Amino acid sequence: MQAATPFGSTPEYTAPSVGSIKQSFSLFDFYTKSMDKITVLFPLWTLISAVWAVQRPSDFAWFTTKYFTASLGALMLSMGITLTADDFVRVTKQPKAVLIGFALCYALCPLLGLGLGKAFNLPVDLLAGCVLVGCVNGGQASNLCTYIAKGDVALSVIMTTVTTIAGIVTTPLLCKLILGTVVPVDALGIAKSCMQVVLAPVALGMSLNKLFPRTIKKVLPATPVVGVVSTCILVASAIAQCSTDIIAGGLALQFPIMLLHLIGGLAGYSIPKKLGFTETQSRTMAIETAMKSSAFSFLLAKLHFSAYGARVPSAVSVVWMALVGACLAVYWRNIPTGDE
Repeated sequence: MQAATPFGSTPEYTAPSVGSIKQSFSLFDFYTKSMDKITVLFPLWTLISAVWAVQRPSDFAWFTTKYFTASLGALMLSMGITLTADDFVRVTKQPKAVLIGFALCYALCPLLGLGLGKAFNLPVDLLAGCVLVGCVNGGQASNLCTYIAKGDVALSVIMTTVTTIAGIVTTPLLCKLILGTVVPVDALGIAKSCMQVVLAPVALGMSLNKLFPRTIKKVLPATPVVGVVSTCILVASAIAQCSTDIIAGGLALQFPIMLLHLIGGLAGYSIPKKLGFTETQSRTMAIETAMKSSAFSFLLAKLHFSAYGARVPSAVSVVWMALVGACLAVYWRNIPTGDE
């Protein structure tokens, strides 16, 4: 029984006014559209970050390895909250897509790196760096671009994870076969990084999505922006460390690296389409092929190649990987897949 008010009447429920409901919807609509506008300008933010890092590399000296790892983790967490366990169950029933993506990553891209490096007559150290870019796994930023492009994020995450784990063996083996040298790789370290940067943040994001669906629904429009900011900082950090050599390399270095990612993306789309994959799957494989883990190749070159120049193509690749992937994602964003 409800307690009486001082005037002897029971309090009545007052429904929110139509105006207040409209206002809340309009605010959420403004918030959603604002996040979308920021996301669509992803290529521009990437370019600004790259130019800034070239002009003022000292501004990014604070961005050490621990921040690098944290940024990648934030990127994967922002993708994880868009996924559910059912998404991964569905993808495991399509192993052919993962196998084709694996072949594109570790067969097509290394050959592109070697062929383009030789076609542009790159010096031996830059050629080695170009091949190394082609020999590494798919990058974490591909998951963000797949989300923007309305691709299959679960498939993208699985492809990134598979190529990352396989890279423990595949990357040094390909470098030995193509370059005639062994690139020592810390297998345990890579496996640990894969857990920290890919699997753990995705699992946490999925758990948050399951436990707090209403809250996540409100946060969801901002998740691509988190990924965009993380990617731009990663781009700027790698560029800042090699800014002088990138400028010295000129267009002769920019073209082969740009073509490596662009041809990889176009082939990664057209080949799956001809093999009968859906538009959603083809977009996913295109972005996964175009966007290699340039940050990882930069680290490998820095640690395991005696020639300093071997790391420069990886630093250039960080920019073109993000630009090509972002442009593909933004282009596809407003084009229906037809697979719904």
